[in-house]
Amino acid sequence: MTEIEVRAARPAELEAVAELRWRWVAERDGLPADGRDAFVREFAAWARENAATHHCLVVVRDGQVLGMAFLAVTSRVPTPAAFSRAGGDVQSVYVVPEARDGGLGGRLIDGVLRLAGELGLERVTVHSSPRAVPAYRRRGFSVAPQLLQAPISPPKAASGPGSSAGR
Repeated sequence: MTEIEVRAARPAELEAVAELRWRWVAERDGLPADGRDAFVREFAAWARENAATHHCLVVVRDGQVLGMAFLAVTSRVPTPAAFSRAGGDVQSVYVVPEARDGGLGGRLIDGVLRLAGELGLERVTVHSSPRAVPAYRRRGFSVAPQLLQAPISPPKAASGPGSSAGR
C-alpha cells in the first residue's frame, strides 16, 4: 500500500517546494522558461530564512513531494487577559494536477489546522481559490463579515520639476 504523509518540509525538500511554487504560478499565469533555477535557489533560501513565521508542510507519497501549504504566523497585540497572542494565514496550498481530487489538498489543510492548534493560534484565515472553497468550508472555515481587506497600490511616482519620474 502507498504511504501518504503530511508533515513539516525537511530542509532538503525546500527546492522541491520551490519547484511546486514555480509550477503553480506557471500553471495559473504562465511563466518564461528561463529564470526557474534562480527562483528555486532564492525561494528555498527564503523558506529557510522565514521558517519561524512561515511553516511549510508537504504532502509526500513514496518519497515524492506532491503538494505544499504554508501557515504564516503573525503576533497579535496583547490584551490584559492574554499577553501572548497569534493568528495564522493559510498560504500557497498546492497539489500537482496529476495528484488532485484524491483528498491530498484536504489533508494539507487538516495538517495546517493541526499545526495552528499546536501553536495556540487564535484563528486562521485563508484567501482561497473558488475551486478550494468547499474543502475549506468542510473543515470549519466560514465567511467572517468583519474580516475586511483593502487592495494596496504602489505609490505613484512624483512628476514635475525636481522629481526623478520619467528619467
